[in-house]
Amino acid sequence: MHGAANAAAMAVVEEDLGAGVALPQPPTRLASIVAKTKGVGAPAMPASGALAPRSVAVVLGTRPEIIKLAGLLALLGPAARIVYTGQHYDDRLGPAFFREFGLRPPDLSLAVGGTPRGEQIGEAVRRLDQAFALDRPVAVVVQGDTNATLAGALAANAQGIPLIHIEAGLRSYDRAMPEEHNRIVVDHLADLCCAPTETSRANLAAEGIDGRRVIVTGNTVVEALGQMLMPAAERQALLEQMGLEPAGFVLATFHRPENVDVRANLAAILEALGTLPIPVVLPLHLRTAARVAEYGLEESLDRLRVIDPLSYTDFLALAAESALMVSDSGGVQEEASVIKRPVLVVRNSTERPEVMGTFARLVSPGPEIGEAARAWLTEGPELYERLAAMPSPYGDGTASDRCHDALLELLA
Repeated sequence: MHGAANAAAMAVVEEDLGAGVALPQPPTRLASIVAKTKGVGAPAMPASGALAPRSVAVVLGTRPEIIKLAGLLALLGPAARIVYTGQHYDDRLGPAFFREFGLRPPDLSLAVGGTPRGEQIGEAVRRLDQAFALDRPVAVVVQGDTNATLAGALAANAQGIPLIHIEAGLRSYDRAMPEEHNRIVVDHLADLCCAPTETSRANLAAEGIDGRRVIVTGNTVVEALGQMLMPAAERQALLEQMGLEPAGFVLATFHRPENVDVRANLAAILEALGTLPIPVVLPLHLRTAARVAEYGLEESLDRLRVIDPLSYTDFLALAAESALMVSDSGGVQEEASVIKRPVLVVRNSTERPEVMGTFARLVSPGPEIGEAARAWLTEGPELYERLAAMPSPYGDGTASDRCHDALLELLA
């Protein structure tokens, strides 16, 4: 079902997963999906096995997309057609993650990474349009707000193929952020918007998106962490191998253009990190490394523990054992709420307000990083106890199941 028919068959699911409070549901087919995920009696859902092999195109291009779509890909099994645009074209940030999650290699690789945004999106759309015309999928799934997400959505729309958007409805209201434009366009094109929280659902409603196209699912990052986080003993072994102490270091990551493509901002961030009283571990993103060299900021790294980009398993292990994190990553904000560690978000805005004031705080490049970090370090164990008692606003670890069921219902 597609277009008007899709709108007629779908219903909003008004549920606040963070608080665990469910509102009354209209008697619709999507409401029956949520009933099923809660163990309530409902008609049996069709299985992925009823779908033809490689009939659902899952378009992705970056490390976070692989992480967050791994659960859905596993549920789809042979029905998934993995299309990798190569937006992250370094093996450590992209292809290696297929192996880490036990996923098969992509069925189609576009290799459009390393080019300017407009060229990358345009070429990906062109090639996806050709691929979908030659072998038409029954649906296209995209996740988040990357260039790959937008390209997949535009190609699906051009071919009139039902589009499912995982992690729909996030808004920063910051027009300087390219991802904001990507996610807005994709949400308005999508036949099914899988919103991670009630806040996201409200954002979609405010833009006039028909609630019958929306379901609140939770965020798939919760189950990804559940699968990939090392047991405590293995985390301790990793710390010993790296010469680190539990809660005795800061984990930092940076890659966003507003931080690394502006010399003054990058210099201010590195300077602030260098003033912290405990070691700062910095897995150096390729983009950041290039700018450090270009701007002549190599000496600023001398006071930091610079390492190569980490596997997701190792990154999560360090994050869970850190004193705090300092990052400009959207995904890290979500992960912080699951592993119960605080994160300073070095950005002008965030599309994840659910964690602000609890697990996360926005800060500007420069001295504010050091001031906020030292305040958290002073709190020590009391801070961790407080965070441990707070539920993640991103659900109960069943988001992939909910997305999968909603997809099958859309295609039924």
